[in-house]
Amino acid sequence: MKALLIVDVQNDFCPGGALAVPAGDQIVPVINNMLPQFDLVIASKDWHPSQTAHFDQWPVHCVQDSAGAAFHPDLNHQAIDQILYKGTGKQDDGYSAFEATNLDLAEFLKQKNVEDLTVVGLATDYCVKASALDAVKQGLKTCVRKDAVRAVNIQPDDGRQALEAMKQAGVEIF
Repeated sequence: MKALLIVDVQNDFCPGGALAVPAGDQIVPVINNMLPQFDLVIASKDWHPSQTAHFDQWPVHCVQDSAGAAFHPDLNHQAIDQILYKGTGKQDDGYSAFEATNLDLAEFLKQKNVEDLTVVGLATDYCVKASALDAVKQGLKTCVRKDAVRAVNIQPDDGRQALEAMKQAGVEIF
């Protein structure tokens, strides 16, 4: 079974959001066009409490039940079979979708007989990278589609370096 993992395509990570990824919204039509190609569609959300150690490092973003934590309005969220919530505690960052607190993603994928996982979303150099690396550790054939991810790029080369690190770990980049 082939699954698509959409990582954190939320308002706060898109232009105008609290922690906007440059051109983050441009991946939404690409992802929407990909949806019919997959047997299972999973999406993660940053889902932070209003007070968390995570905000010592980052601006306040994706607070539980806020407009910023909602999926981008153009994302076809009706096609999503399962939503994962991560970063829900006061101490956890929740970069990887495999750190979801409402579901054990690795076990869920095994139960669904998923062998191939394609990872898309925001941001290449943080949550996409962490999720893809964890998928490889779980023994999944893992792909990242370059035109369906965007990087924060705190340093100008962070996105490229993240793609290279994923490739070195066994992730197919296409």
